[in-house]
Amino acid sequence: MDYGIVIFATDYSIRVDDLALAAEERGFESLWLPEHTHIPTSRRSPWPGGAELPKEYWHTHDPFVALSAAAAVTKRLRVGTGICLLIERDPITTAKEVASLDMLSGGRFLFGIGAGWNAEEMGHHGTEFRTRWKVLRERTLAMKKIWTEDEASFDGEFVRFEPLWSWPKPVQKPHPPVVLGGHGPRALARVVDYCDGWLPISMRAGDLLAEIKELRSLARSKGRDPGGISVSVYAAPPDAEILKQYRDGGVDRAIFALPSAGADTILPILDRCASVVSKVSK
Repeated sequence: MDYGIVIFATDYSIRVDDLALAAEERGFESLWLPEHTHIPTSRRSPWPGGAELPKEYWHTHDPFVALSAAAAVTKRLRVGTGICLLIERDPITTAKEVASLDMLSGGRFLFGIGAGWNAEEMGHHGTEFRTRWKVLRERTLAMKKIWTEDEASFDGEFVRFEPLWSWPKPVQKPHPPVVLGGHGPRALARVVDYCDGWLPISMRAGDLLAEIKELRSLARSKGRDPGGISVSVYAAPPDAEILKQYRDGGVDRAIFALPSAGADTILPILDRCASVVSKVSK
């Protein structure tokens, strides 16, 4: 099992390039960054995490810019969006950004995607909340065509473009892994339909392992190799016994969540997480 870290990289937290170097030095496999382009001040959509939305949600760097900085100072560390709100992005432009980052990083990019929870935020980008999952699917499929075809075209309900040329192509073939955030039967069905991996938020080990079994069964029923669909647990607990259950149950990657804070706070947390990882590896 690999181990990564995730942080809301902000204008007041540890610099993302410094964090990337520290993570690579401690043996972490990947660095993941969430995104929100902005947060509408109306605050009508309830935050799934509680009553009060933390301020890092409207202080985040653009993930592709920040991950480029992380990739530039590291050699082995994989860099990923956790998650990219593709429902708020143009698919042609985003396909270019993904391919460019994958090429410049030497094939180290991981493309985590999701449909989001903030209806007003996506509404500012022209996406209706009720159609967000359909939009996400079409934009993902359209981007895959751009990455893999010399003359790509797409004719969907929400995405349409005539044959186009777009280079560079990603280093990873056929393209960087597309991993989907979400829970429940619909999320698993979407993973099997158009993604390469599943990115659930941490849950009780028993519940997680049951969903992994369900994911594998669904993949087999749809003619997909279950082993070709990765499982990466977002905000995994830094607990050796739980991590061993994850590992033995088929989890491919555990991702530890860090607070949006300075180096004095972050580096000791990284050290503690690395210590837990060493216990699991024994």
